[in-house]
Amino acid sequence: MTSPLPSSPSASVLNLAPVVPVVVVDDLADAVPLARALVAGGLPAIEVTLRTPVAVDAIRAIAGEVPGAVVGAGTVITPEQVGQVVAAGARFLVSPGWTDALLAAMRASGVPFLPGVSTTSEVVALLERGVREMKFFPAEAAGGTAYLKALAAPLPQARFCPTGGIGPDSAPEYLALPNVGCVGGSWMLPKDAVAGRDWARVEALARAAAGLSAGATSR
Repeated sequence: MTSPLPSSPSASVLNLAPVVPVVVVDDLADAVPLARALVAGGLPAIEVTLRTPVAVDAIRAIAGEVPGAVVGAGTVITPEQVGQVVAAGARFLVSPGWTDALLAAMRASGVPFLPGVSTTSEVVALLERGVREMKFFPAEAAGGTAYLKALAAPLPQARFCPTGGIGPDSAPEYLALPNVGCVGGSWMLPKDAVAGRDWARVEALARAAAGLSAGATSR
């Protein structure tokens, strides 16, 4: 999937690609070449998590220097962060959880967003507020595919991007579920490859991830 994400809160992050790389940037110099490798491998939607001091600058660099990337911000937990990352060029927002204040800020941002949920009550509360697309986190720890299967019948209007503990072998099991649009993961960014700036390896792993589909395996 290579088409750009429209700048609208109603646009779907879930339809960009089967896998959204969850990226932690420690060295700002890595941001652009890392993003270029992911895009070249077929993964245009890139979630840069706000877990390091250079994260916002990394988003700004990717937005400005990697035309094929649809860069978003992950681990968004405050309304203030919403404004910072959108100003830096983030085109979608992902949170591990949500509050009414955070949800209001994400709605007002003008870009698509995925608030995080891990319980049925949180899903129902978001549906009540008109939100139908969500991040399911931490996916494996919160019940994995069995939990999402159980939600599909009573809450078919909810769609998810499961993230947390998912790898190339389990991703197809998630993608096979009717209420899953994509999965988030970092397996295409091994620490040794990033530390060694082996962008060719990152690109190859991204290409394999981009080819995943329901029922496929990495073997």
